[in-house]
Amino acid sequence: MTSISNWRTCRYADLVGLWCALGYAALAVLARRPGEPDLPAFFLIVAWTSLPVFGLYVYCHRRGELFPLGRLVLWAVVFRICGLLGGPIYEDDFYRYLWDGYRFAVTGTPYGAVPEAFFSDSGVPAIFHGILNGINYPELPTIYAPVTQIVFLLAYWLKPGSIVALQAILILIDLVTIALLLRLAPARNVMLYAWCPLVVKEIAFTAHPDGIGVCLLLAAIVLSQNHRWRSAAICLGMAVGAKIFALVLVPLVLVGAGFRHWVLFVLTLAALYAPFVIQGGTDFESLLVFAREWEFNSAAFGFLATVLHPFHAKLVLGLLCAAFWGHYYIRYCRNRTREIPRCDWLYGVLLAASPVINSWYLLWVLPFAAITPSVSAWTASVAVLLAYVTGLNLIDGELQPYQPPAWVRPVEYGLILLALAFDLFRRQSTGLGGRVSR
Repeated sequence: MTSISNWRTCRYADLVGLWCALGYAALAVLARRPGEPDLPAFFLIVAWTSLPVFGLYVYCHRRGELFPLGRLVLWAVVFRICGLLGGPIYEDDFYRYLWDGYRFAVTGTPYGAVPEAFFSDSGVPAIFHGILNGINYPELPTIYAPVTQIVFLLAYWLKPGSIVALQAILILIDLVTIALLLRLAPARNVMLYAWCPLVVKEIAFTAHPDGIGVCLLLAAIVLSQNHRWRSAAICLGMAVGAKIFALVLVPLVLVGAGFRHWVLFVLTLAALYAPFVIQGGTDFESLLVFAREWEFNSAAFGFLATVLHPFHAKLVLGLLCAAFWGHYYIRYCRNRTREIPRCDWLYGVLLAASPVINSWYLLWVLPFAAITPSVSAWTASVAVLLAYVTGLNLIDGELQPYQPPAWVRPVEYGLILLALAFDLFRRQSTGLGGRVSR
């Protein structure tokens, strides 16, 4: 009977995998055409590739089925190959990645000089003149941290100016993330991440580098679970050196470590930044501009900023986030079992308070939402893609390029709030403690 059940699960997995592969192949074809894909076609593909995956997870979860590991990896690779063949859509950040890799290779640092200073520089190779023309905010130096810059440099060494080289590296890193998740959660949970449309779109198609920091953070968690504190501290330093978001989890991961491991974490981070500080530039300048001036697709901040000055809104939300983090930290320290931190909660609260919520920021939530699945997190993985409904992608002259129509945020966050209410009701009615079923 068990063999028949396993055969049926494999068949369903292949059917869903093939169904989703057709969707990603269609998206790759649309991505190769001039201009951006029509938004209705994009959201049809999102529904096409997300709903069957959610259904397959529910089927396996309710029946207690073991998800076939080979199918999980096979189709995850197929989906990402579609992204590699398709290329970036709705984004132009990749121009900055390619430019940073070039500057790092030829000068030893991507920091300091702003791209607009090179618009008329005849010494820049022709391919990079085209890349320069695509960079947004060329008046600002790069905002990307040292470990991310090392990946950009590696892509440059593989093939200068090639987005495909960078996509391939980031896809490999994402596959390592999937392997790490399989150390922390059952395969049917990991399938939610490995087959997630947002993950495939933002990493495989669009080459957003947030997966670098997430992968290093997961490696640190796996290592800390095995009490390999030295390696965990180094991975944490590299994770923060990839993106400052990782700093949120450092005290929780190192809570059982010794003082020397904290020193090792600090030394790792210092070693990553020191060469660039010596040369006179880091990512901090643009990070400060970002924190001070930018707002896009915000949730709680967007609401609070309608009644308070933006600075005061940031202050209030920052204090609330700190209070939530402090409360969680105290509870976590009292829990001697040292379960995996609820990073989905911590990053979810951080994003809810943030003035900027880009869809790829969910890459910091979804791996941990695979460890402990929730309706709200996976609803958010689809709803947040509404952030791409802007004047630029609608080609609507009445809207600013990055301005959404008035209906977008109520729908986006309304769906997430409804899912969150469902999670809270289910938690109270069943007394779920959030442990992972292995």
